[in-house]
Amino acid sequence: MSDSDTAPSLYSAQEPIFPRRVAGPFRNLKWVILVVTLGIYYITPWLRWDRGPSLPDQAVLLDLANRRFYFFWVEIWPHEFYFVAGLLIMAGLGLFLFTSAWGRVWCGYTCPQTVWTDLFILVERWIEGDRNARLRLHRQEKWDFRKFRLRMAKWTSWLLIAVATGGAWVFYFTDAPTLLVDLFTLNAHPIAYTTIAILTATTFIFGGFAREQICIYACPWPRIQAAMMDEDTLVVAYREWRGEPRKHSDEVAAGAEQGDCIDCMACVNVCPMGIDIRDGQQLECITCALCIDACDDVMERIGKPRGLIDYMALSDEGRERAGAKPRPVWKILLRPRTVMYTVLWSLVGFGLLFALYIRPHIEMSVAPIRNPTFVTMSDGTIRNTYDVRLLNKNGDARPFELTVSGDPAFAIHLEGVPKNIVEVPADTALLQRVYVVAPPGTGPAETSRTEVQFRVEDLSNGEHAEKASTFNGKGN
Repeated sequence: MSDSDTAPSLYSAQEPIFPRRVAGPFRNLKWVILVVTLGIYYITPWLRWDRGPSLPDQAVLLDLANRRFYFFWVEIWPHEFYFVAGLLIMAGLGLFLFTSAWGRVWCGYTCPQTVWTDLFILVERWIEGDRNARLRLHRQEKWDFRKFRLRMAKWTSWLLIAVATGGAWVFYFTDAPTLLVDLFTLNAHPIAYTTIAILTATTFIFGGFAREQICIYACPWPRIQAAMMDEDTLVVAYREWRGEPRKHSDEVAAGAEQGDCIDCMACVNVCPMGIDIRDGQQLECITCALCIDACDDVMERIGKPRGLIDYMALSDEGRERAGAKPRPVWKILLRPRTVMYTVLWSLVGFGLLFALYIRPHIEMSVAPIRNPTFVTMSDGTIRNTYDVRLLNKNGDARPFELTVSGDPAFAIHLEGVPKNIVEVPADTALLQRVYVVAPPGTGPAETSRTEVQFRVEDLSNGEHAEKASTFNGKGN
């Protein structure tokens, strides 16, 4: 087979992107967000919060072993998962709100992939130099001592960041100081080491090598965002009517008047996705606005107005082409879609705060024993058995008194407890076997079913809870 008959390759190897360093308000904002988000992630497991002698003092803790979620003064129990569901709904609505208002600002500023990629690029720039130096090193085929030294320094730094990332994650699930000692003394659970290894590998690969490929191919958000954006969404865009024709275009060569764009490629060279914003809206754009900083810097140096590349609503294009000024930002943001998302987000948030405020510190559940449904004693007394679960959400042990109502003749007895008062340990759900008895000939006990009401009271502060159940009698 001749060379001319060989099928062309349908795969193009990835060409690494080496963004140039840029300064400006959006780059500064990204630095602030990077420091704040990474600081929160790495520091939070080490914050302490005093909940009493019987409870963990880690401020934020996902205690899977005891099925608890602690967040400073808030404690979420398994049956209160609706709080977590509400927070997830708020996160989703918030994402919808910001996307409809400013496009993919989540992707450009706070997405973990973006934050760690920014950090890895920063380390790469410190070690290998700015864009041109990194390009030369990448294209250098011969691995001399200098290239080996720079590469090993960079990869080692990346690996240390990745290990810290995986290590910080596991600290959220158990006491951080204790786990840190166990990790170094090789006494930690294998799951901890496995989790750290997996997160270390993914952080190292995704942040160091895959980078924009994760955003383009692995993340579903670029496809979803189109449904949340409209022509009034503020997106990073190029004012083509002002910038064209470019300096090196055929039109300018033929004598046409040049636009403001001098075709310096600064906007392309700083883009972490490697795209040219002058080609219009693209799936790859994460709305990081670094191209705005780069272009504004060039415009100032050549004496042109800033804003050739800027956040703008596409619905203003016709107005600006005609020479009018764009609408104020607040008018663009205050539209039915964003107002609706804001209202829904606020309602869910206030609902969660209200539910958190009114939730009781003691709870009770009652489960009648069905086999048998009742027992008739030798003296004719009818006895029903119940499993009562008493929940004490306080940080100390509390005395709980159990009573039952439904008929004055009913009496209640707690198994293993001389009186009807049981002490429930702090932050514990106690299962207590309870007997309700009715003497013979008391009326309601002779019928098939009698409605009863269980009541538990915290004797230390008077807080109480009630639960309805049934008493089964001879008529069954």
